[in-house]
Amino acid sequence: MKGLEIARAYYEEYGEPMLREKFPELMPLIAAGLTGSGSECWGFDDEISRDHDFEPGFCLFLPGEDIVDRRTAFALERAYAALPKEFMGLRRSLVSPVGGARHGVLRTAEFMRDKVGKADGNLSLMERLYMPDYILAEAVNGEIFMDGYGEMTAIRERLRHQPEDVRLKKLAGQLLLMGQSGQYNYRRCLSHGETGAAQLAVVEFAKSSMAAVFLLNRVYQPYYKWSFRAMRALPRLALTAELLEYLLTTDNEADTAEEKYNVMEGIAADITGELREQGLAGDPQDRGLTGTDAGGETRGRGLTGAVGADLEKYAYLVNDRIGDAQIRNMHVLAAV
Repeated sequence: MKGLEIARAYYEEYGEPMLREKFPELMPLIAAGLTGSGSECWGFDDEISRDHDFEPGFCLFLPGEDIVDRRTAFALERAYAALPKEFMGLRRSLVSPVGGARHGVLRTAEFMRDKVGKADGNLSLMERLYMPDYILAEAVNGEIFMDGYGEMTAIRERLRHQPEDVRLKKLAGQLLLMGQSGQYNYRRCLSHGETGAAQLAVVEFAKSSMAAVFLLNRVYQPYYKWSFRAMRALPRLALTAELLEYLLTTDNEADTAEEKYNVMEGIAADITGELREQGLAGDPQDRGLTGTDAGGETRGRGLTGAVGADLEKYAYLVNDRIGDAQIRNMHVLAAV
């Protein structure tokens, strides 16, 4: 079983009965679940994940002290610490009565303040613009098993989706970086004999492409070590993950370099196709945005068979669609 399933089973077998028996008056005020840091909160845990910070456990989220006072919270902490130490062959780590950093009794406000900087998750557009998506992802991942008070669920819903103007600003920046690194600098670095720099261009192209794919799916990109796994499960452009792995794990000898450039152009064509599908850019045939690069050189064809588009021009098309004038007029790379 995955860690999230184990956490729910542990809560249902021991946590919920403990609450109903000892704290029935708190049931309407508590949220229980598992969210935050750790591979189990994503459903990405495996046998290797169990070598550290892996145990049966869950979180109990409480509202502020004006609703649940310190004495009651401390009693709940002691009751949580007294739950069975072994479950499904796993053993809980030794923690203080207040629980561990990832499990145990937590104040909702403190959890959210730690994750996103504000207790109620009510972030301004500018705060959302500059906050890394993996931070926001940790505030809304996992699962809430029960929420009698509704506070935790309401905050998570507030944070779950990127405001459209913020999404577009981040997307525009990533498109521009894709064009600079993959469509322009990769070949130039190779022409200079700088194979290391060329591979850095590949890395930058892969990072920006991956960020663009998550933005086009309207899903927060998790921490980098989970990004490939999460990307393969996306409903749109999931196969881009395999192409990016190819780019990152192959050499830059002449024959391979030409194929890699074509793959990058294919990814560009797929992403610009999705932009048009979402109504974020006009038909490039009408705008003259495909077929040649800024210097007039005919672009190669990728694995999709499509001609790569000038991503820099698409970046500004997307930026022009931003409704908020302040965000629209900021530098196109302001959010990346």
